[in-house]
Amino acid sequence: MSRKQWAALGLIATLGLSTAACARNSATPPPVPNNYAKEENWLCRPGRQDACAADQTATVVQADGKTSVETFKADPNAPIDCFYVYPTVSSDPGGNSDMTPDLPEKAVADQQFARFGSVCKLYAPSYRQVTIAALRKLMMGQASTGDGELAYADVRDAWKDYLARDNHGRGVVLIGHSQGSRILLRLIKEEIDGKPVQKQLVSALILGMNTPVDPAKDAYGSLPLCRKAGQTGCVISYVSFRADAPPPPTSKFFGKVAEPGMKAACVNPAALAGGSATVRSYFSDRTIMGTAMRPATVWAKDVTVSTPFVELPGLVSAECVSQDGFDYLAVTVHPDKADPRADNIPGDLLVLGQPLKDWGLHLVDVNLTMGDLVSVVGEQSKAYTAAK
Repeated sequence: MSRKQWAALGLIATLGLSTAACARNSATPPPVPNNYAKEENWLCRPGRQDACAADQTATVVQADGKTSVETFKADPNAPIDCFYVYPTVSSDPGGNSDMTPDLPEKAVADQQFARFGSVCKLYAPSYRQVTIAALRKLMMGQASTGDGELAYADVRDAWKDYLARDNHGRGVVLIGHSQGSRILLRLIKEEIDGKPVQKQLVSALILGMNTPVDPAKDAYGSLPLCRKAGQTGCVISYVSFRADAPPPPTSKFFGKVAEPGMKAACVNPAALAGGSATVRSYFSDRTIMGTAMRPATVWAKDVTVSTPFVELPGLVSAECVSQDGFDYLAVTVHPDKADPRADNIPGDLLVLGQPLKDWGLHLVDVNLTMGDLVSVVGEQSKAYTAAK
């Protein structure tokens, strides 16, 4: 990717934080709503060979260099659903993407969502998101042509269509990252919190975005943060940074919210009640846009990984911390010179080989704790269905 493209990626958190990225020209006629009764307007739906049917096989590389292959199988009879809104990945040239999924949209569903197919049925609408091109203009000091209202309206319409045609009273987990998470926060506020459908919300995974919570209530609106296994109707949210590279003091994007008296939520999926824990990561040599990770990734000396994903048990731990006004998931890599495995992990946003410190490990927010997230949702599914 070019320098400008990588720098533009660093601006994905500005969605919802900058009104310039979300403005609509009042003189422009409103766009025609999508018809989500049409199959082609969904990136993923159950029973299809689509973006969420991608191979999730992983190579497990132990500390002694021994390897094994972990196979994956989706559960076509999963008792709950998952509804996913993907982050800013569209490489379309306009301010908002079209409705034809390209490699970035398909790749991010593979990286962030398909693995949940073992515990829930997968629904992911395509939507006319604000593009990287629009954010690049904002980065260069120009007026953004991206329409955040259009992006939200598409997801809202898809949600309503899902409830009307597919839900049938089933429990549902909301899953989002970055722009997708910002949209889901608004959807919860306007369409779910305090509404009858709230009783069907198994949980909401609001990843790579600041979820404002009242510290006294430990909740977003009326939805508490998830603090114990099997808890339902709750929220898991975090932004991730390397423990030795926290958010810079001048950072205005991740780990801090603008609402007075509120703080950014942080829930560690590997330790819901708090504290440090080893996380179960599923890494890839591809970015969330499907491009090659930079720099090139070697997972272990003299070990060839031919599967799409790799697990490195015990290599990475994480803990929610509050530091200098920021709340975030602090990620620690535990290298061992005697260990043939890699001594570091990818995930930084790079410009000319240098990480953008304000954005932490944004590229792998979801991959970092994927195994833990799937496990948490599995426990929540059991508790939700048992309580019905």
